[in-house]
Amino acid sequence: MIRFLLGLAIGTVVALGQVRIDAGEAEAVLAIAAGKDPAALWTSEGYARLKKRDAEFGRALTDADFRKFAESNGVKQQAAALATALEEWKKADIEAIATRVRTYLPEEAKLRATVYIVIKPQSNSFVYDLANHPAIFLRLDPAKSKAEFDNTVAHELHHVGFASIPQANSSSWSDQKRAAIEWVGAFGEGLAMLAAVGSADVHPHMMSPPADRARWDADMRNFPRDLKAVEKFLLDVLAGKLDKAEQQKQGMAFFGVQGPWYTVGWKMAVVVEEAKGRAALIDCMHDMRKLLIAYNQAAKGQSLPVWSLELLEQLV
Repeated sequence: MIRFLLGLAIGTVVALGQVRIDAGEAEAVLAIAAGKDPAALWTSEGYARLKKRDAEFGRALTDADFRKFAESNGVKQQAAALATALEEWKKADIEAIATRVRTYLPEEAKLRATVYIVIKPQSNSFVYDLANHPAIFLRLDPAKSKAEFDNTVAHELHHVGFASIPQANSSSWSDQKRAAIEWVGAFGEGLAMLAAVGSADVHPHMMSPPADRARWDADMRNFPRDLKAVEKFLLDVLAGKLDKAEQQKQGMAFFGVQGPWYTVGWKMAVVVEEAKGRAALIDCMHDMRKLLIAYNQAAKGQSLPVWSLELLEQLV
C-alpha cells in the first residue's frame, strides 16, 4: 500500500483507493490565522466545494467574509488547539475505516469519497453531492478525539456506499407510497451506526463522551414507543393525511440529535443480523422495506414490538 502522509505543507492529502482525506482548507485557514497569505485557501479544493455547496443552498459565501472569519480573534485563540486536533485527525487509518464499512455493504456498493476537514463559521458537518463526486465535510473540533473522528467518517462513508445502491422502484406506486418508502430509507442512519463500529456486539457510542452514550441508552429505552410513532407517521403518509410541509416537519423530527431513524434503525439491524446473519441484513439494503419484514420475522418469540400487518401490506 502506498500512503501519502500528511506533513506541514498546505493542501496535503491522505489517500487510499477512492477514499481520501483532504485537509487543505483547514491548513490554509490556520495559515491565515498565523498571518500568512490567504492564496492557498482560495485554491484549496475543500474551500471551492464548500463555497459551491453554500451557493446551491442560497447562501452567498464571499472570500472577503471568509477571510475576516479566518483572521478573527476566535480562530486565532483556538489556533493551537485546532492545529493539534488536525494533526491527530490526519492520522486516521482510511484503509481500516473503509474496510470496516465495506463489511456492511453489498458487493456492488461504491465507496468513493473525499473527506474534507474544514474550519468554518458554521458548526455543522454534512455529506454532499453523493450522486456525482461524494464529499464528507467534517468541521474541525478540538473537543472531538481521533476515535470520534474515525467513527464519524465511517458513519458518513456508509451513507456514501448506501446511496450508491440501486433501490427498488416502480411506476405503479402512488405518490403516497413512494414517499413512505423514501422515508423508510431514513433507517439507513441506524445501519450506519452499526457499520461505523463494525459489530452488533459493540456499543454504537463506545468511543463517544459519557453524555452521548447515556443519551443513546436513554433513547433506546423508548424503542417500543418510537417504533410505533414512526409507524403512525408512515401510515399517515400512505393515507395522504399529511401535506408536504407537515410530512417534512414530522419526518425530519425523527432525525433529532439521533432520533428514531437512528435508534429504531440500529435496533432492527442488530436484531436481524443476530437472528439471520449479516448477509440477510445487507440484502435489506437493496430495498429497505425488507428490513421491516426481516425484523418482524427475527423478533418472533422476543419481547419486542413489531410493525403492524397493516403497514407492511401497504408498503409492499
